[in-house]
Parts: sequence; structure tokens; C-alpha cells
Amino acid sequence: MTQTSPPTSPLKGASDPSLYRVDFKAMASACEIVIAAKNQDEAIRCIELAINEVRRIEKKYTRYQPDSVVSRINAAAGHDWVAHDDETESLLNYANTLFNISDGLFDISSGILRRAWNFNTAVVPSEAQLAPLLNLIGWQQIERKDHQIKLPQIGMEIDFGGFGKEYAVDRAVTILVNNGIKHGYVNLGGDLRAIGAKPDGAEWVMGILHPRQKGEIIASIPLTVGALATSGDYEKFFEYEGKRYCHIVSPRTGQPVCYWQSITVLAPLSITSGTYTTIAMLREADAIAWLEESNLAYLAIDHAGKMYQKQS
Repeated sequence: MTQTSPPTSPLKGASDPSLYRVDFKAMASACEIVIAAKNQDEAIRCIELAINEVRRIEKKYTRYQPDSVVSRINAAAGHDWVAHDDETESLLNYANTLFNISDGLFDISSGILRRAWNFNTAVVPSEAQLAPLLNLIGWQQIERKDHQIKLPQIGMEIDFGGFGKEYAVDRAVTILVNNGIKHGYVNLGGDLRAIGAKPDGAEWVMGILHPRQKGEIIASIPLTVGALATSGDYEKFFEYEGKRYCHIVSPRTGQPVCYWQSITVLAPLSITSGTYTTIAMLREADAIAWLEESNLAYLAIDHAGKMYQKQS
């Protein structure tokens, strides 16, 4: 998670009276929006519009509501085609792009592995438990035509959790910009995108959490525009017999990745920075070569604590 250093009071300016901040909960995450506005009424109006967009996306694509797009698609697995709108089609197209550029490692049908892995308890699932779930993973098996999708096997699922929050960040930023906001940022659970510098031209300084020293900052990154995201093995994990098992699980093996403590990526869009950090984690030893090819700035810390970085 990316930790930030924002103004501290909701809808009150900090050192700059034009800065306003609102904290809220969405997508099971602590979130915040900070903007510069002419007055409190404008700040409330713009921030509410952005939050409403985040909530719209959450409601539409959550797997926790039976009437969401994702739930309807999953409920029809092995049976029927499900029609969907242009927005969903664009997200499915993006999922297809991620599958291809990751050589199949980023697979939105792999969320089903959560049935075997519970990171609140230190229990390692057996191969017998993982095998039937691995058989249900495979984006390449999923059929699509004319804004319709069909999951071929009963029990198969898709999940936009791998980029849904980042997509919501970008949509919230678009709402704010379209309403005249030129300074601020949106932070949804550590997926962050800056709209512009502070009103005085100063940069926002974003702290990257140390993956092994809780509460400590390992690096500070100045940001005026663009997005920042971090993936790591230190948020959801357990240790068993001296080995750390984290929530980022390979769709090929069903096992958590273990090469990197954390990877941070800067990109123009939140959906890019978030998915590239995840793919890099999944690529394990090949991550740096892949990130270098992407030409994005990054900060990576391997399992031994060695740091790798490329500045923009």
C-alpha cells in the first residue's frame, strides 16, 4: 500500500486554505480525495460526484452482490451467454490485453483460488485441494461475441478485483477534471493518481511503506501528475514453517509468489500502475527485465531486501 501525507482534516484546508480532503470507505479500503477548490461548497460538490462514481463501479462489478455484472456472469457459468454493456466490454478487452502481455499470468479467472487460500489462517492447501480449482482457471477458454460472454465450465468465475479499484481511481479523476479541478489526488486503498501539483506548485510527497518494518517509510516519491501503485507480500500473508505465503497467487501453480517483498510502479494511469505491479510480482525473477521493457519508473525490493529502481 502507498502511504500518503495529505492535509489532515476533512473539508478543511491545511497550510493552504484552498485544499479540502474527504476520507471514506469503498471497495473494502480506506480512501481519500484531496482537491483544491474555490470554496467548501465547490469542494463538497466535486468530491461527492467522484465518490458516487467510485460507488457506482463498486456496485456494478462487485462479486459480493448477486445482481452485479460479475455475479451474473459467474452464475451462468457452464450454461448461458450473458450480455453486457460497452463499459464491461472495455474492461474485458483490457483483461484480455493483460493476459496476453503477462503470458497468461494475469488471469481474471484465477480469483477462484481464494477458495483454497485463506490468509487469515496459517493453513497451506494441499495439491488435492488446488487441482480442481486450477482446472477452472483459463481466460483463453472463455467465449466472447457481440457484447456477450460465456464461461464454459460450471464453477468457473471471473473477477475484476485485479484492476477494478484502479479503474475507479481513473474514473474519479476524470470526474474531478471534468468539473474544473486542477490540483489534488485520488487515493483508493493505496492506488493513487495525482491530478496536478499543489496550488503553489509544490509536489505531493508520497511515502512507500517498508515491506518488513511496519509503519516505516522506505522511500518518498514526489508526484504532480500520474499514478502510483505498490504490490507486495506484506499486506495479506501468513507464515508457516519459516515460509511467507502472500495473497498474490500464480494461476499456473496455485502457489503464492515469493520473489519480491514489494514493487512500486509509476504510470500515467492508475489502472496501468496497478496492473503492472501485479504482473511484475507474478513474473518473479523476470520482473525487472519486463519492467525495463515497459519504460515505466519503478522501485522493487527482492526477497533478500535488495532494492532495484528506475526513475522517470
